[in-house]
Amino acid sequence: MGANTFSYWERTAFIDDADVIIIGSGIVGLSAALHLKKQQPSLKVLVLERGFLPTGASTKNAGFACFGTVSEQLATLKRSSADEVSRLVNYKWRGLQRLRQNLGDANIDYQQHGGYELFMDDEIEKADQCIDQIEYLNKLLKDAIGSSDIYSVANAKIADFEFKGVSRIIYNPFEGQLHTGKMMRALLTKAYNLGVLVLNDCEILKVENESSSISLATSQGNFKATKVILATNAFASQLFPDLKVIPGRGQVLVTKPIQGLKLKGTYHFDEGYYYFRNIDGRVLFGGGRNLDFKTEETLEFGETETVKNKLITYLKEVILPGQNFEIDYWWSGIMGFGEDITPIVKQVEPNVFCAVRCNGMGVAMGSLVGEEVAELAL
Repeated sequence: MGANTFSYWERTAFIDDADVIIIGSGIVGLSAALHLKKQQPSLKVLVLERGFLPTGASTKNAGFACFGTVSEQLATLKRSSADEVSRLVNYKWRGLQRLRQNLGDANIDYQQHGGYELFMDDEIEKADQCIDQIEYLNKLLKDAIGSSDIYSVANAKIADFEFKGVSRIIYNPFEGQLHTGKMMRALLTKAYNLGVLVLNDCEILKVENESSSISLATSQGNFKATKVILATNAFASQLFPDLKVIPGRGQVLVTKPIQGLKLKGTYHFDEGYYYFRNIDGRVLFGGGRNLDFKTEETLEFGETETVKNKLITYLKEVILPGQNFEIDYWWSGIMGFGEDITPIVKQVEPNVFCAVRCNGMGVAMGSLVGEEVAELAL
């Protein structure tokens, strides 16, 4: 659509003279918009989203309100300092609390049933190594979340959940789950109520710095703003190739309702590469990108037979052994990863800022990442 096809009414009410344009209407983008309007209510804030719904991971993830399993923390400690690991856990913990404060638990269907890390029968040595580090991690992360009783052994739960082939379980009572569709609706409602405008089906083609403004060429015409915030996570490099964000596709399924389902909580195994939970009497199960990292380093949505077959096998043999189930939904989301464990929040050009690379922890980090980039823009 050409820039001259908009009516006077459309241009003056929807398009012209934005103070800040945010690219991306996911959790980071909308959190940034909310913070901008809270700090400066008179700002004209416009959010542009290329998808019909938020494209990426915000409405396509598993809805885990978590900050990392024991094996994930130990893996991170191999490439980062103890202080950095503690700082990042605190950041994720504070981000989760901010999300709950901003939106309210009822509005996001937040439930804190705890989180469980599973180890298979052939992982006994690895499990025991993780268990040996529980005391150390609990001390390390005590100040990060305000408790020293974070991780504990819960092997008795194996029989309760009726798992098969699981040898050890580590429990974390501080992890929860939420409904990410309801989360995004609550964010959108709050943004609308503060006067933020969100326009969908508007793909950004180019961002150009001009003498007095930033020009955005889009699939719907041209837009201008004083400042621009890029909040497209894994898709950031499409507009700014120098940003080091590696896409990672997560494939997810949801079963049809299962009578007498014993699961309640969030579950991880294989260093977090597989994850499942209960939702409306169903099992949500996702992961498997570690089966073929290169194939899953893609910006294309879709599923692969390799991952689908592995997820179904785990459902049959480990999670729901001897139980009948049917798959009701398949989908995928695109996450943003990098060698550094922290998000990228910085100015990329004069008056152009970015908040990307949440490393698969957007639910935990997104609220604070959005606020950080909003402060940077202000």
